[in-house]
Amino acid sequence: MKMHPTQDPRPAVVLLHSSLSSRSQWAALMAEQESNYRFIAIDLLGYGKSAFPTEAAAAGYTLAHEADAVAAALASHLDAGEPFHLVGHSYGGATALRLARQMRERVLSLAVFEPVAFHLLSAQDAGRQEIEAVVARIGAAASAEDATRTFIDYWNRDGAFDSLPDVQRARFTAGIAKVKLDFVALLGEPATTADMAQLDVPALVLAGAKGPASTRRVAETLAAALPQAQFALTAGGHMAPITHAATVNEVLMGFLETSCSPDSIVR
Repeated sequence: MKMHPTQDPRPAVVLLHSSLSSRSQWAALMAEQESNYRFIAIDLLGYGKSAFPTEAAAAGYTLAHEADAVAAALASHLDAGEPFHLVGHSYGGATALRLARQMRERVLSLAVFEPVAFHLLSAQDAGRQEIEAVVARIGAAASAEDATRTFIDYWNRDGAFDSLPDVQRARFTAGIAKVKLDFVALLGEPATTADMAQLDVPALVLAGAKGPASTRRVAETLAAALPQAQFALTAGGHMAPITHAATVNEVLMGFLETSCSPDSIVR
């Protein structure tokens, strides 16, 4: 028999994954810490078992579409009004920022690893110009595979896509249409650093020491804007929550342990 949320004493922690990934990204974290936390890992739209957002895409895709879908999914896991801790990586981190603003009264803490919230950077910022050039190359690519190669290599290293097994290259290529929508949502999001300043909750902003300039700039900008933010670098690059999962998860768990203490949050 499934335990009703209110009968479970473990703190609820919502996990949002990166683009071209799925909720399974968090499998190791969930397995190691399930006795201490009630993890709710959500497949973002178009990834894992979640449907592609065709109707929303036709109308112009936004982070609000993504956050609304997460909120709807949470309704089957949490009681109405039940608070939760929020963790996101990359596109999941940017979605977490949007969700936190929409559900502010329920978010107990916020932890994000290199959120791709490029909308926080000015048009003149070198980091934003860097990612806009990448988006332009993806859009101009001659094929879906070429577009996917540009995407994967940017976040990892040159040649990363071609080094993958055929089945994995095919799976990533099949998801590039949603990646393009993700960028539409990210670059079109109207939220500013002033909006981030309203998220007055314990926050952790992480970046990989070898991550790209674009997300390092976002992480630094966000950490400065959030009233209660800690900023830290970890080993690895943008994909460190996967490639250096043990290291990143240790930092996340340390933050959650502190955030879950009874006197850590002022509401």
